Amino acid sequence: MLETTKPSAAAIRAARSENPSVRDKDFADSIGITEAELVAAYVGADEGQKIVALTPDPDAIIPEIEKLGEVMALTRNPSCVIERVGTYQNYHPGRHAAMVLDPDIDLRIFPKFWEHAFAVERPGKDGVKRSIQIFNGVGDAVHKIHLRDGSNHDAWGEVVQALRADDQRNTLDLRQKGAPEAPKADPDRQDELRALWSKMTDTHQFQKVLVKLKMNRLGAYRIVGAPYVRRLAAGSVERAFERIAATGMGVMIFVGNRGCIQIHGGECRNLKVMGPWFNVLDPRFDMHLRTDHIAEIYEVRKFAHGGEAVSLEAFDAEGRIILQVFPYRRAAIENVEIWDKIIAELPDEAGNQ
Repeated sequence: MLETTKPSAAAIRAARSENPSVRDKDFADSIGITEAELVAAYVGADEGQKIVALTPDPDAIIPEIEKLGEVMALTRNPSCVIERVGTYQNYHPGRHAAMVLDPDIDLRIFPKFWEHAFAVERPGKDGVKRSIQIFNGVGDAVHKIHLRDGSNHDAWGEVVQALRADDQRNTLDLRQKGAPEAPKADPDRQDELRALWSKMTDTHQFQKVLVKLKMNRLGAYRIVGAPYVRRLAAGSVERAFERIAATGMGVMIFVGNRGCIQIHGGECRNLKVMGPWFNVLDPRFDMHLRTDHIAEIYEVRKFAHGGEAVSLEAFDAEGRIILQVFPYRRAAIENVEIWDKIIAELPDEAGNQ
């Protein structure tokens, strides 16, 4: 097999100058590089952008980001993007998992996948646009932090200097991306899965069940059966969001990748479909969902403190989870009752309710 030669940083910049309006991910894909390599190509270059390589350690990044005040947090996977305006506060470090627990910015961070980070300054039609962008070891975006007009731009230089990495090369040593994990389950262990599922008292115990049975999430969903899981009809995600918007109920939306999960807690009011994108466009929260990527949808019931946790979960054709939706638990009990009714009215994959 012949190895594909990657373009040099200078060649990347030259190609980008001829096609500046396409979003980073799409442009990178078009020339056979990763988004991280595109950003890195501008490190140290004075060609309209100012890019500085940073330490990728979240224990260093998150406390510094708090100095920037109100910003926009963005996390995505190949099928969904979630954006929320707020402040990075109440950070809880952790070697394997860290958290930001703020009512607006609510994150679960997995530090080993924070491998490359950059401070990005680019000209925009309304002035300089600034962001902190974090990538994993194969060059995919893990998390991004975008400054807004009301952010503390005066602290930007101090934050960048505090996080500046010693290594300011404009190339990256990346690992080759592997295939997503296929759905994994053993139908002969269905009874064992159902028994362990029924004994769970907290949703966080589910991962331990999967590890014990050597299954993964989608594999388990496919075999466990009622009353724990119900496969839903195509279009159920859009239908659920239409009811969420109409009722004004609060939800928790989990969107993420292996390095970061971001959670929106609140309403979803302004829905808009643009081509394959199903969007929530609210004043401080946006979600952009490729509904054409959704291959399987499930209603999932797990036991949790205070009752059942009922979620709506969507997966793509390769078995990757796209998003999870729960009722917003901080709201009144009526909120959960509305959610239960919305879920109950969604048809199963055969069209039955």
